[in-house]
Amino acid sequence: MKYSSALLGGLAGATALTILHETVRKVNEDAPRMDLLGKEAITKSLKCVHVAIPNEDNLFKINMACDIISNSLYYSFAGVCDEKQSVLTGALLGVTAGIGAVALPKPMGLDDAPSNRTTQTKLMTIGWYTFGGLIAGITCKLLHNPPK
Repeated sequence: MKYSSALLGGLAGATALTILHETVRKVNEDAPRMDLLGKEAITKSLKCVHVAIPNEDNLFKINMACDIISNSLYYSFAGVCDEKQSVLTGALLGVTAGIGAVALPKPMGLDDAPSNRTTQTKLMTIGWYTFGGLIAGITCKLLHNPPK
């Protein structure tokens, strides 16, 4: 097992997820707004440790960097287990992340509207995180066993 393959797979899944989020949110009002949820979480965290809140543009950039890094590490687990199961593992990781993105904001003290506004929003949230997990799993599988 190569950890570099797992990390690259995770990065592929996280990048695909972020591109999907950022593209669809601009054209569909029911799209999940994980950018808003992330910025709220960062703002609340910085306030807790008495750090100045960055301006809106920098807050967005920080959020995007945090999303890519954290999702990359999370999705990389698709390639750490049995490489034959990386696609299934990626899908399960994605479903779990999607359900968490829908269910956890409110108990964490965050606004749950960005991922819970409508039934369509909830389904897209779960579906998009699953998509990211599948991309991670497929990438890991291809990196472990490149086509001949």
